[in-house]
Amino acid sequence: MSLQDMDIYNQHLVLSVNKNGFPMLCSVNLPINFNHKHQMEVDDLNPWYFPLPSNLCTVVPGSNHDFMSSVYRVVLSSPVMPDVIVDYDMSRQKYLIVQQEEVKGVSGNRTCLPAYDADTFRLQNEKENVLDFESERWKDFSSAYCCERKEVVSYDGVRIPLTILYAQKSWQKGQSPGVLHGYGAYGEVLEKSWCSNRLSLLDCGWVVAFVDVRGGGGDDSSWHKSGSGLNKKNSVYDFVACADYLVNEGYVHRDRVGAIGFSAGCLVVGAAINMYPDLFRAAILKVPFLDVCNTLLDPSLPLTILDYEEFGNPQIQSQFESILSYSPYDNVTCDACYPSMLVTASFNDSRVGVWEAAKWVAKVRDSTCFECSRAVILKANMTGGHFGEGGRYVQCEEMAYDYAFLMKVLGTWNNK
Repeated sequence: MSLQDMDIYNQHLVLSVNKNGFPMLCSVNLPINFNHKHQMEVDDLNPWYFPLPSNLCTVVPGSNHDFMSSVYRVVLSSPVMPDVIVDYDMSRQKYLIVQQEEVKGVSGNRTCLPAYDADTFRLQNEKENVLDFESERWKDFSSAYCCERKEVVSYDGVRIPLTILYAQKSWQKGQSPGVLHGYGAYGEVLEKSWCSNRLSLLDCGWVVAFVDVRGGGGDDSSWHKSGSGLNKKNSVYDFVACADYLVNEGYVHRDRVGAIGFSAGCLVVGAAINMYPDLFRAAILKVPFLDVCNTLLDPSLPLTILDYEEFGNPQIQSQFESILSYSPYDNVTCDACYPSMLVTASFNDSRVGVWEAAKWVAKVRDSTCFECSRAVILKANMTGGHFGEGGRYVQCEEMAYDYAFLMKVLGTWNNK
């Protein structure tokens, strides 16, 4: 178990922890009486673990600014459960569902009780702690959309968490197209919360998967360290292993695998494409960090010095050789058949220069198979920044463009 964060209140200490790759919240009554002479674990403090709908939940603290309050508000979400606002009463050890996002036009809506895993969630057995589950239920769409968590063995035997999402009725084993999301940098956990826009893709028979490669967030800091610096290639191999798993286990057709990366996550996707160009048929690279060597050799750029800790300092020979071995821009395979690609960039991006996407597209078009290189698209936003433009309609338009590209290249399960 690793400690991620904490909040302190007058009578309670709220701990955000990660155990076996799953996020959990618990509260501990204050003051704490403990023995300074011996190391203590969280479970030694008699914590109350907040009931959660499933172990695949994304847990985001709400606005909890009242130091004297005994109620802690969080926003829960999962790939199959719309956002739900929950108040946890730490004094009474009960919870109240305040509001849940309403989704219209989707069948399979059902109510569910909190899910507990023997090693992850423990419900207090005392009578005073028993919750009124009948009155407080959250709604999800698990009867219409299946969400599975697998552990994929990477090249060195390490087990990589893979979350797989598909529609019960539309998915066809061994025939469906699929897209794999990856990030793997800065110790950040890949976002896997509810997204209603994703339903249209799932209803067309697609598989959407999320891989938490090394370099991102995990059980403890070692997960991040094992995918950064001189170990950065582990992130790439983990991503490739999960793509192979989707094919070998029949989740996705071998010729219909796509990949999506954002910012530093594009380093992983781009490197994977360079190493195994025939594994993917489509890729979306959004504001991509691809020209790693040249960027890290320019200290005038805003993030270069900070990124030395994450990717290494190319002014040191051993680290330069490591970066050069996987840097996507420097390892484009000549005359190879590359997948169709949609590369997006923002002119006012202060984190990743717009030239990185432009240079990558130019090099892929110039160096790879002529027939394949014609399917590499550069889409530049001349007004937005690193996170694009604000506004719901702009975001919907951008996602519709991405989905149109994927469906054009990979089709749906019954439209090859």
